[in-house]
Amino acid sequence: MSGWTGVSDRATPLVRAGIVLGAGLGGFFDGIVIHQLLQWHHMLSSHPDPSVATDLRLNVFWDGLFHVGTYLFTVGGVALVVRAWRAPGVPPSGRTLLGATVAGWGVFNLVEGTVNHFLLGIHHVWPEGPGGVLVWDVLFLVWGAVFLAGGLAVIRTDSTVASDRRADETPETD
Repeated sequence: MSGWTGVSDRATPLVRAGIVLGAGLGGFFDGIVIHQLLQWHHMLSSHPDPSVATDLRLNVFWDGLFHVGTYLFTVGGVALVVRAWRAPGVPPSGRTLLGATVAGWGVFNLVEGTVNHFLLGIHHVWPEGPGGVLVWDVLFLVWGAVFLAGGLAVIRTDSTVASDRRADETPETD
């Protein structure tokens, strides 16, 4: 993992944990804020079959299944964080964990936005929003890309991991 994150192999378990945790938290934010509080869409609200798209019970059920998935990602991420911080040699860096969590949220937005908004077309971010459907779906992907890049930047500027990375790059001498 060190190639694309810029961190040492010793920090990889912490980065992996943060990415899984971030995907879960990003999904919770999407489901709670966009689906429930703002009510911009539900899981199947743009389904090609109008009887599916307008069936509120069916949409709320699928929103619930979506939340089960985000819950599992969140619990899995927490378990991976505990496991990483208990493992010998893994730097206990809150900064790296924060960066990886933000990056994981970005990964969630990119994957969910690409699959559900563009490939499957089962819902869009804000179908009645100003500027039209495409604007909000693209902004969701841009948000994901910014979170991913920002999270990776936070990881790369962590002095704990940076010093660890320099140690990994130093050739061993006999």
